[in-house]
Amino acid sequence: MKPTLVLIPAYNEEDSVAAIVGRVRTAGFDCAVVVDGSPDLTARRAREAGAIVIELPVNLGIGGALRCGFRYAVEQGYRSVVQCDADGQHPPEDIPRLIKEADRLRAHLLIASRWVEGSGDYALHGARRFAMKVLSRLAYSRGGVKVHDSTSGFRVISEPLLSEFARSYPAQFMESFEVLVAAGRAGYRVHEVPADFSRRVAGEASTQTIRAILQIVRVGVGAVLGLGPKFRPFTGDDVDGGQDRAVAANPSASPPQSDADRDH
Repeated sequence: MKPTLVLIPAYNEEDSVAAIVGRVRTAGFDCAVVVDGSPDLTARRAREAGAIVIELPVNLGIGGALRCGFRYAVEQGYRSVVQCDADGQHPPEDIPRLIKEADRLRAHLLIASRWVEGSGDYALHGARRFAMKVLSRLAYSRGGVKVHDSTSGFRVISEPLLSEFARSYPAQFMESFEVLVAAGRAGYRVHEVPADFSRRVAGEASTQTIRAILQIVRVGVGAVLGLGPKFRPFTGDDVDGGQDRAVAANPSASPPQSDADRDH
């Protein structure tokens, strides 16, 4: 099984995607960019920078694009995926650390958080900040998941949860919160670690503030009512996950040799 794929959803990110792909490739990881019906040169720039490019003929939105990427990862035999934005907010240089933390915590879903001790200075004010606090409380009360940054898009997803994402990841915006609750309900291990985010380096956010707040209300009501995606329960233990993720954190390293291997 392949170790880790870095997955980047992108829409109208021609000015930033090549640099992000280059930094991912420099870190030693395979990189796939899902171009979500983007009319600009995002696909061309990503391909020229060395990414695997999955071009969607129409705009499906962030959730639909991610589901396509997760399906690609599972079909190609990757054991884990690191989700990373194309706009420069998520530093690719932090990916090895996140993979090591996922291994240490034995996490199926590891959230890189803007708002825990040790995180960088990332301010969010007003209604959106209040809404994030409400969602965090809902994630705990409805899914048993204790996180501060329930909408972070910088995450490590490992099997067997990765296959669940490929099967039934929600298509609508704010999907990051919905799957957090669904994963907690189904018994997957969800953890959060600090991270240092930046402001986007180019382009504009695809979702405006008013629409984002409406979507937050939608998923909040859905969580209270028990709606949203349903994942198959986690009932076992992925005992082989540690070695795979350790190799993923250092792609140039080889897996530990057995005694029989050393004899030859």
